[in-house]
Amino acid sequence: MKIRLGISFSSTNFQNYLRWFDPEVNAGKVELLELKAESSTLSDFESCDGFVLSGGCDIDTALYQGAANYPHKPEEFETERDHFEASIYQYAKKHQKPLLGICRGMQLVQVAEGGKLIQDLGDEANLIHKKSGNTDRKHSIQVHEGSLLSSISQQSSGEVNSAHHQAIDSNQLGNNLFISAWSTDTHSPEALEYKNKQDQAFMLCVQWHPERMEEKEKSPFSENIKQSFLASINHTR
Repeated sequence: MKIRLGISFSSTNFQNYLRWFDPEVNAGKVELLELKAESSTLSDFESCDGFVLSGGCDIDTALYQGAANYPHKPEEFETERDHFEASIYQYAKKHQKPLLGICRGMQLVQVAEGGKLIQDLGDEANLIHKKSGNTDRKHSIQVHEGSLLSSISQQSSGEVNSAHHQAIDSNQLGNNLFISAWSTDTHSPEALEYKNKQDQAFMLCVQWHPERMEEKEKSPFSENIKQSFLASINHTR
């Protein structure tokens, strides 16, 4: 039976998320469902076996008591999307459905669990992490030994891409969250998972974009994550 995977819609590069799963879709193993704040319902959630929270616009600062103004603030927030994706996360957590958060999705999970964000990394760190035009940055990461990410990637370090100017505030982590990878250069958080995984489904968030990494089919920080995520869904169905 096909895995039905719900992916939260983003107006930014959404097709990359769909293409990432092309091999599994073409093999008849996975069916993808776009989840949109404007049209999706609880029955759509109920039909999904797992969820991906995609990247995109900054989260509304009102949701985590952040400063109203900061560098690189978007012209408009997508507050309806924020609340919608928080409901996806809470549904997945309550019903023990595997969930993968990507970039903005990682920050959404942090905020949903009561954590805070660093609203702008600053000029020096942005040269390492913030997207330049249409081009992602590249940087190295260190992976926490013994973490879920470590067991998935089988790597203690590596290179990933990034396109963000915000980060998880490691001094104000959300409930039961654990940082499982750090940027080597800026020491900003690069991955989140549950600290206590007992009675919890697979939940991994990464700050990079595995769906559009160069040679993503060979990268342990893309292909391994995707396959482990799908395997966890098959295991929990």
